[in-house]
Amino acid sequence: MKPEELFHDRNSVEQVEEGDQLAPKFDANGLIPVVTTDFESGELLMHAYMNAEALQKTIETGEAHYWSRSRQCLWHKGTTSGLVQQVRELRIDDDQDCLWMRVTVAGSGASCHVGYRSCFYRAIPTGVQTGQPLIFLEGEKTFDPIDVYGDAPNPTLL
Repeated sequence: MKPEELFHDRNSVEQVEEGDQLAPKFDANGLIPVVTTDFESGELLMHAYMNAEALQKTIETGEAHYWSRSRQCLWHKGTTSGLVQQVRELRIDDDQDCLWMRVTVAGSGASCHVGYRSCFYRAIPTGVQTGQPLIFLEGEKTFDPIDVYGDAPNPTLL
């Protein structure tokens, strides 16, 4: 099925907010944000984006697909690392411009390419003098990124 066959046009506020038709609102770049959490614990694992094709593939396969803004390509989470995200529940917000995906993760359960379980492994100190160092919330990495991805630089940092 093609995305245009799966998604409905957005015709009214009532249809979008109260109806039973999937009518996602992609931004000017054709993307919709996705917050991904662990199905069991609720832990925030990552934030990413999907385009229409990624959302369609996610719905069809039950595995997470995203759009990589840095690489400008479709990305099936876990293809390289083996850390496939199995979608247990996929929700859309009231005005259909944001997704929440609850997943179980294969392998070590990690979702961050840096090797930590969650992409949100650091905290920013608040209520203190500015310029304080970030606080690491995860003590150890779940896997070694060089073993999984090689030593190529991360394109998201360039």
